[in-house]
Amino acid sequence: MIFLNPFACFAISKKVAACASEDGVGSYSTTETTPTTYVKKFSWEEIKKHSRNFSRVIGSGGFSTVFLAQLPDSGFTAVKIQSACTERLAGIHDQELQILLRLKHPNIVKFLGHCDDREEERVLLFEYASKGTLHDTLHGCNTQTLTWKARTSIAFQLAEALEYLHGMQIIHGDIKASNILLDEQENCKLCDFGSAKLGFTSMVLPPSSTKRNRMIMGSQGYIDPHYMKTGLVSKKNDIYSYGIVLLELITGREAFSLERKETLVEIIGPVVRGVVGVEEVVDPRLRGADLKEVKAMVSMAEMCIGSSPMVRPCANEIVASMRDNFESISHL
Repeated sequence: MIFLNPFACFAISKKVAACASEDGVGSYSTTETTPTTYVKKFSWEEIKKHSRNFSRVIGSGGFSTVFLAQLPDSGFTAVKIQSACTERLAGIHDQELQILLRLKHPNIVKFLGHCDDREEERVLLFEYASKGTLHDTLHGCNTQTLTWKARTSIAFQLAEALEYLHGMQIIHGDIKASNILLDEQENCKLCDFGSAKLGFTSMVLPPSSTKRNRMIMGSQGYIDPHYMKTGLVSKKNDIYSYGIVLLELITGREAFSLERKETLVEIIGPVVRGVVGVEEVVDPRLRGADLKEVKAMVSMAEMCIGSSPMVRPCANEIVASMRDNFESISHL
C-alpha cells in the first residue's frame, strides 16, 4: 500500500524513467576494469597472536564471530571468522571477498585483509568502529542519545554509501541498523556484504524456484515486501530497507517489535496518512529536533517504502534531496 504524501515541504524529483532503466529486469556484465583494493594476506598464527588467542568477542551473528585484534600497522582491528565452512558458506565468503576487494568509500567499513590458511575457517579483517552498531546505539543500553544532527548525518552518509554501491552495480542485500557501524565521530560505516550481489541490478528466479526453497535475502522488519512476493532482486530492495532505517532514526524504535509483533511501517502509517502528528512518534529522547526536518525525513522514508519499486527514489536522488533540504548537511 502506498500512502499519499502529506508533506509538501520535501519534494524529490522522481526520475522514474531513469530509475526504471537502471533497475529493469535483466543482467549486466561485471565491469572487468574495476580496480581492486590491495589488502594484506595474514597467516592464522599472526591473527591468533594479535587477537590474544581470540580472547575478546565484539560481535556475532549467522555463521560468524567477530574478535578484536591489535595489528602493528593498523591498530585495533575487527577479525570476522566464519566457522563450519560448508560448500555453500565457502561460496558466500568467496563472493563477499570478491566484492570487498572492489570497495573504497569513507562510509563503508575498510577492508584490511584476509586469511585462508585453514580449511575450516575463513577470516576477514576490517577497521574497528569503536562505537559499535547503530542498532545497539538506538536500542541498547547506551546512555548517550544520538542527536538529531548525528541522525541526519548517518542517514546522509548511508545514502552516499548506497549511491556508491549502486553505481558499481552492487546490491548490498541486508541494509539494517545492526549492519551500520559507528566510529568515534559517529560516522556511518556500512558493513557485512555476505548477502551482496555483484554485476547486475535485477534477477528473476527460475520457474523451478519456490518460496519454500528460496534462501531469503535480508532481515525481519527490513525485507522489501515486493521481493518477498516476486523473488526479484534489485537496488530498490536496498532503498526499501534504507527507508526502514530512516524510520528507526526518527522514532528510536526497532524495525520489528518481537513483543508487540509490530513493524515500524505499521507504526508510521497513521502519521503518513495524517491521522496523528509526527510529534507523536518522534523519539522522546530527542531534544530540540527540527520538526520540519523530521517531517521531511518521514516523507523520504514513505517514498522509500512505497509498494512499487518503480516509484521509489534512487540513491543519488536521496543524496541530492538531503543536500537541498537538511541544513546541517547542505554544506557537505
